[in-house]
Amino acid sequence: MIAIIDYGMGNLGSVEKALTFIGYDSVITDDPKLVMEADGVILPGVGAIGAAMEALKSKNLDKVVHDYIATGKPFLGICLGMQMLFDSSEESFGGSPVQGLSVLPGKVVRFPSDMGLKVPQIGWNALSSKNPILPDGEYVYFVHSYYCVPAREEDIAATVDYGIEYCCSVRRDNVLACQFHPEKSGEAGLAILQRWARMTRK
Repeated sequence: MIAIIDYGMGNLGSVEKALTFIGYDSVITDDPKLVMEADGVILPGVGAIGAAMEALKSKNLDKVVHDYIATGKPFLGICLGMQMLFDSSEESFGGSPVQGLSVLPGKVVRFPSDMGLKVPQIGWNALSSKNPILPDGEYVYFVHSYYCVPAREEDIAATVDYGIEYCCSVRRDNVLACQFHPEKSGEAGLAILQRWARMTRK
């Protein structure tokens, strides 16, 4: 069973449908007990990181994320669920930068305004990857205005070129996270979910 963390924000239904399509049972839940008992956990997310962190903390799910990752079982962050894993974000909430979960060292920054980039980035882009879960050259779907800057180069699993080359996926031990939406990325995205989900059955 794969638990999809429900903190009131995120593309929960589409993630659940994608997992069902590739043959994996899942549950959308905010119950810490169900999360801790799961064979794998997904932290999805869309929208503003400040509101997401506030919602996560209000349900005490920030602690659950840390506790689950400490078990060594597979953990996947998607889009905002990747950004929340870092120390902080430039995205303002109540006039101040947002503090993340600090699972991974690094920060989240906005796309530069002086390069003529369309913000948010919406659409398909090709991965540059050396990670077997994330096939090099595959096109996946993005929609975001901020991107992650890991403090450790070895945490970077894949990058993408959007006028600037930036980190679009990280991997550290049992934690994998991606800025793009695998559940919205067609066959390539489903294949990525399949490769990650297989780890929940080991």
